[in-house]
Amino acid sequence: MGKLEGKVALITGGARGMGKSHVRHLVAQGARVVFGDVLDDAGNAVAAKLSSESARYVHQDVTSEDDWAAAVATTLETFGRLDVLVNNAGVLRHAKIADMSPAEFRRVLEINVVGSWLGIRAVIDPMIAAGGGSIINISSIEGFTGAAGLSAYSASKFAIRGITKSAAQELGQHGIRVNSIHPGGIMTPMAMEAAQTMTDVDGASFLKAMPIPRFGEPVEVSRLVAFLASDESSYSTGSEFIADGGILSGPGY
Repeated sequence: MGKLEGKVALITGGARGMGKSHVRHLVAQGARVVFGDVLDDAGNAVAAKLSSESARYVHQDVTSEDDWAAAVATTLETFGRLDVLVNNAGVLRHAKIADMSPAEFRRVLEINVVGSWLGIRAVIDPMIAAGGGSIINISSIEGFTGAAGLSAYSASKFAIRGITKSAAQELGQHGIRVNSIHPGGIMTPMAMEAAQTMTDVDGASFLKAMPIPRFGEPVEVSRLVAFLASDESSYSTGSEFIADGGILSGPGY
């Protein structure tokens, strides 16, 4: 039996990259999963490779309260309860402050920050009804340190740290734990797309400065997600879990 047998999870941004990995890994650990995205073709393709008894895809724009209500309702109607939320959906826009429009800045915050806040808000009642739960917010190493060209992204990921801690304070009395995960250097389509615009970054030097000198795989983050979703992390809340190959461990970065 997997460590998540009997648990039901809702995962955002599950059509590709880390989200896709989270969906597959949690299902492999015994969870039943509803996952959302705006990339319907990719999302349906992920669902087609999983049993309909263990996973279901729904269209979901995380900035929409109606879409959140629909995703939660689908989870409850399909699997009868909701134990885990993984706020994974996010966007990255690489541009210097002088070159970024206010509309672009707001869009990153709306998806990354407001989307996660709406998710936390939407699952409180069903998690209380289930006797508790685990909310996992995917932040980034940019939630600890700034990076040139990533002002909006860094701002959003710092904000997720704060939301996580506030939510942990508010929801602990209901048996709901809230933690954040901070990946760095993970090979995903979004990261690769951003890397193509970051012409001032020397990839070889970046890797050489890391204690673990390689990029990470999405499943290495998914294993942390599964740990925090499980009862094995029953005394962890309001905490930050880093998976970055040691990037933040010292001045080499």
